Amino acid sequence: MQISDQIVLVTGGARGLGLAISQTLIAEGARVVVNYLSSQTAAELLATEFPQQVFAYQADVTDKAQVEQLFAAADAHFGTAITSVVNNALIHFQFNGDARPKMEELTAQHLQQQFDGAVVAALNTTQAALPKMKAQGFGRIVNIGTNLVQNPVVPYHDYTAAKAALLAFTRTAAHELGEFGINVNMLSGGLLQSTDASKATPDAVFDLIAASTPLRTVTTPEEFAAAIMMFLSPYSRAVTGQNLIVDGGLVKG
Repeated sequence: MQISDQIVLVTGGARGLGLAISQTLIAEGARVVVNYLSSQTAAELLATEFPQQVFAYQADVTDKAQVEQLFAAADAHFGTAITSVVNNALIHFQFNGDARPKMEELTAQHLQQQFDGAVVAALNTTQAALPKMKAQGFGRIVNIGTNLVQNPVVPYHDYTAAKAALLAFTRTAAHELGEFGINVNMLSGGLLQSTDASKATPDAVFDLIAASTPLRTVTTPEEFAAAIMMFLSPYSRAVTGQNLIVDGGLVKG
């Protein structure tokens, strides 16, 4: 199925990386369900600007009932089911090395909050999507990860542990759902310049990252969003259970 024929849910799709993903999908001709929690103005602006392509809907993706309502509302709005899901939403997190909980301060609550935002949210959207994806014999699920799993240069314990769990969930889901024509993959980025989550990062850190990459640049949200299109397009129909790192070549593997 071409991207232009798909209805794609982007969780957290109205700000930061999510907004770049939504805008890229719109440019590709897809219909986009822009999920948001608190970014109502930005989400509704997209829906107003692209009324034929965008449906904005508020839902807490860690809440199973709200996610089921989101899928039902999108189905009713477009007259057909969501075909693809990009699990992008980031729950209460900023990339600020000075403010992160150190090992002595880390709590089970820190870990649980990030686990809920990454793994439980992906479970909720995957389960809500499954009946229609199975019925149509097609589905694309793309989970957003981090290269910190491979290279924890800043020890964000809670965030990185949750994304590592999401990578494992991506691979087990891909194994079980492949027979139904549902591909599940992950794209993992480094620090992006810039998003709401990275606005607290000093310029010196961005300069250091740029100097360390083969491309000598820091990846932008738009560049990262473009790579997601590969996993949604027919060109990757034989690709599932994979983790593609999109960070300018900083981290290998």
